[in-house]
Amino acid sequence: MLRFLITPTAMALAGAALAKDTSYIGAVETIAGEADGQARGTVFLDTNRNSVLDADETGIAGVIVSNGREVVVTSDDGTYALPAYGDMNVFITKPAGYVTPVNAQMVPQFAYVHKETGSPDLRFGGLEPTGPLPAAINFPLIEDAQDGVFDCLVFGDTQPYTNREVGYVRDTLGTMLAQRDMSDTECLIFAGDVMGDDLSLYDRFKQIIAVGQTPQYFVGGNHDVDFDAASDADSFDTFRREWGPEYWAAEIGEVMFLGLDNVRYPCNGVDPHPFCSTDKTHTYNGVISERQLEWLANFLPNVPEDRLIVMTAHIPFQTFTDNTAAKHQTDNLDELADLLEGRRVLALAGHTHTTENIEEGEHFHGWEENTNVAGAPFHQIITGAVSGSWWAGDLNDQGVPRSTQRLGSPRGYYQLSFDGNEYVDTYHVFGEAGAQLHASFNSPRFREWAARLIAYRDLYPRTFDQEPPVINRDLGDLYMLTKADLAEGTWVAVNVWNGSKSSTVAVSINEATPIAGTRTQAGEGEEKLTGLDYADPLAIWQQSTISSVSARSVDGGSDTQGYTTWQGTEWYGKAGPYQRWMLTDNSQHLWRADLPEDLPVGVHMLEVSTTDRHGRTFTRSYAFEVVEELPNPDWQAEFWE
Repeated sequence: MLRFLITPTAMALAGAALAKDTSYIGAVETIAGEADGQARGTVFLDTNRNSVLDADETGIAGVIVSNGREVVVTSDDGTYALPAYGDMNVFITKPAGYVTPVNAQMVPQFAYVHKETGSPDLRFGGLEPTGPLPAAINFPLIEDAQDGVFDCLVFGDTQPYTNREVGYVRDTLGTMLAQRDMSDTECLIFAGDVMGDDLSLYDRFKQIIAVGQTPQYFVGGNHDVDFDAASDADSFDTFRREWGPEYWAAEIGEVMFLGLDNVRYPCNGVDPHPFCSTDKTHTYNGVISERQLEWLANFLPNVPEDRLIVMTAHIPFQTFTDNTAAKHQTDNLDELADLLEGRRVLALAGHTHTTENIEEGEHFHGWEENTNVAGAPFHQIITGAVSGSWWAGDLNDQGVPRSTQRLGSPRGYYQLSFDGNEYVDTYHVFGEAGAQLHASFNSPRFREWAARLIAYRDLYPRTFDQEPPVINRDLGDLYMLTKADLAEGTWVAVNVWNGSKSSTVAVSINEATPIAGTRTQAGEGEEKLTGLDYADPLAIWQQSTISSVSARSVDGGSDTQGYTTWQGTEWYGKAGPYQRWMLTDNSQHLWRADLPEDLPVGVHMLEVSTTDRHGRTFTRSYAFEVVEELPNPDWQAEFWE
């Protein structure tokens, strides 16, 4: 049973906004002719909605325009001029009260991508040569009646590598968008790894996401790059062709949305890390480029101080999951934090395939060494992954892999509800309306079973060649405890998927006085605590046995046995657990509440409640049993002999 209480503030944020207009299909206008060495044009009110600056249409003053480095605002007649480069994006910041045109797939058209000589020869095409700069680049806008109360949905790591996995995107995200009332939703934000290396799949993906009839904003991830690019200057060229600039800004109501590029590829010979050395295979690093920082320094003085800044990048600024890894955090977070000092900021990221709600000031070991910042300089949310653990695991009732994520959260997405410059963040799970947590029992029986499972994965970290010592059925009933389990130490492990440092957790048994839960990670600078005492039993149970790897047919043979993931990695053989690093033996959002040792034999009711940083309370109830000894779980043949 699920219950939740919503405070008046949260109810206000859920209030209906004016329905958006998504019928404005158009493009940026370019005027052929000779440019004079500068990018010039007009931002104008497109009263007849034809994307053409007609003689009777007027310019719009005060709109921010950039070439990716310099920033200007339009003059009284809507005109602008900027220095020109052979490879640049000329783009506007959509101002509040206006809407840019979108293309047929709902991608906002606010930029002209200029690459005079085009991309080098790239596997997925990159950018065709644009030739000389046009004489004028004009940006059309129409007026927007949006009232400042609205939602945006945020998606991490959809990351399909194959057409089969694009189908999973359709059956989860596409279905959700088709069924959901989107009238209050002003934007969809994708936090990178939109694709899984095969960029030819972008077009089909676009058609699916367009069913939401909502403008989409994208940042690129390390699996959206052109892997055959020799320079970071070319590495997002196919992404730019499909989605627009690698970094951008757009204003809705009293919120300034920023998209940032913190994926440097290749980093080899550029960044000082050992994994970026010139004798290593080309790889990426998490860093914000100097050009981008210069753009931000020029841009931010034009943003009113009362604006909430919602900033999205792919690689986390800081992360609990990879807290000691430089590659998976942002090298120069200190420089970014200095630029944003004094501002109200919410930072969003993907990449780790985890949910993490990191409050300002929270601190984990490794952050200072790898980001130059100890405590979190602003509120950060790592948004989870639509793909979960890379579309791994057995299929659920919808024919989509369960794919439980690394810190135990189910696959899902975030809803950000705005009222002016205030916001409420909510995590939604595909197929579990209203659910915010799960609970299970960390018992001696679980710990013995899990120790054998993990020892097997340590010995055989990647293969399914060997028969595992245990599978999920060997654990038995997760919600049945023996008296010995209680005597030897059993606790309730509560995974609050969007839980943060300010969250509280309480469990009540048979409506008795609630027992307060303790967060397993305090977030006070400590190292990551890993092991079975810090494990999520339900998550590990879900991750323990991939039965589909053993399924084989006469018709398909090895071609259809199991499945592939990543760049064609084959998962087939004998049923076994996820790879070792994907198992949830640690979590940033896990709470522990010890069970009384004297619970009598019988059926009991467990009620688990969490109250979040916004004051909302969510409750989930479970029935569980206490027995003297575990009964035979299978058919009792002795009665029939």
